[in-house]
Amino acid sequence: MSCSPRSPRPRARAGSRRPHALHGRTAVVTGAARGLGKEIARELARRGARVALLGREEATLRRVASSLPVTACCWAVDVTDDDAMRQVAQEVHDRLGPVSVVVANAGIAEGGPFAESDPATWRRVIEVNLTGSAITARSFLPDLLAAHGYFLQIASTASIGAAPLMSAYCASKAGVESFAHSLRAEFASHRVGVGIAYLNWTDTDMIRDADQHPVLRELRAHMPLPARKVYPAEWVAARMVTAVERRAVAVYVPAWLRAAQVVRAALPAVVTRLSRRELPRLAARTPFEATGLLGPGGRGDAAHRRP
Repeated sequence: MSCSPRSPRPRARAGSRRPHALHGRTAVVTGAARGLGKEIARELARRGARVALLGREEATLRRVASSLPVTACCWAVDVTDDDAMRQVAQEVHDRLGPVSVVVANAGIAEGGPFAESDPATWRRVIEVNLTGSAITARSFLPDLLAAHGYFLQIASTASIGAAPLMSAYCASKAGVESFAHSLRAEFASHRVGVGIAYLNWTDTDMIRDADQHPVLRELRAHMPLPARKVYPAEWVAARMVTAVERRAVAVYVPAWLRAAQVVRAALPAVVTRLSRRELPRLAARTPFEATGLLGPGGRGDAAHRRP
């Protein structure tokens, strides 16, 4: 654990004299070493929250924590480790105060044909993205219950419509969507808010690495033009934190993704029809291969698990 102590200063909203609703509250962000998690932590800090950054890469987490304008602490921890997460939750409470916001952002991905995927890698995507989110919620639930807090689950367009060649990632994101719906219903009477963030392509190390693999580059290139656009992580993070302030049930970035909910029942048939026609043609031009875990975050996770 490493801390960068500073005194948070309230920043008023445009056109308002009161500080941000997050000022002085303690927020936890998993997967905070890089990418969207890092930007969410920064935006929470800009709005006056004390921030606990969780991830696998200790040195990178420390650099992020030291750059924040408020009290921030970081813990190098595996979100799939029940005991370690329980201990971190207690340390966050003791060091930064009761937690009232948790953003379950930690996630990894791999791509390629399911038949050729490494079973351990495929399983690890499910463990981090789905089981890790559940362990995160369980670990911080005592504080969320006491504070009537808010849990934001970072999901994806993959929660709405699965794509070929991304079976583990799509399965995990569909799983976290269902998990968040269940959690919301279970704790509604306790006044704990649960939100789901549906995101399209965000400019992170993982997405940039995905574009280096022909199988995933081709997959994105054949999406409709609006669906293949990549959005800046800072822009996405600002909308995530606004959703936290509003205790939103759902947030869609970009906003047009909300329309996908209306047609989601038809999406599997559409994707299957397109895949039947396009995948053989693409495979003939560029053989599909398993990518392994994507991005520095994925490779860091793999490195920490090696004996």
